[in-house]
Amino acid sequence: MEAFNVLPAERLEGELLACLAAPAWAAAVVAKRPYADRAAVLAAADAEARALSWDDVLLGLSAHPRIGERAAGESKEAAWSRAEQSAAASADETGKGALIEANQRYEEKFGHVFLIFASGRSRDEILRAARERLGNDEATERTIVADELRKIALLRLERVLDAL
Repeated sequence: MEAFNVLPAERLEGELLACLAAPAWAAAVVAKRPYADRAAVLAAADAEARALSWDDVLLGLSAHPRIGERAAGESKEAAWSRAEQSAAASADETGKGALIEANQRYEEKFGHVFLIFASGRSRDEILRAARERLGNDEATERTIVADELRKIALLRLERVLDAL
């Protein structure tokens, strides 16, 4: 925890923005230092993610590629995204086509990318979830999206903590 607590704020914010591209979240987590232990960091990050406004959630979404699309670049965030979406990215042509169609329908309805905590999920599970969520109203879907974003951010924060 010492490394996390003493890392220069600007550098730590950069690490946190790779977890969740919402500056308000990163700034709030940094501002609450020092943390006694890993659990305290994760609890604070979780609470701050749950408190994000919809505008902040949209900022976070802007850093996520469509499910099934390979994230470009060499950034930590892009590498994490590729790993998290490995099942969806490795889909055969039929599976890729189904994901593309589900993404398009979702974006037409909700106006943003379909986001799901994809780690450990198969392509079929992801596709089924996308199709099911198309039946949601906007308020329900916003709640789900914010929660999926929070789960992704916490997984990535665990990786940051492991690397320090």
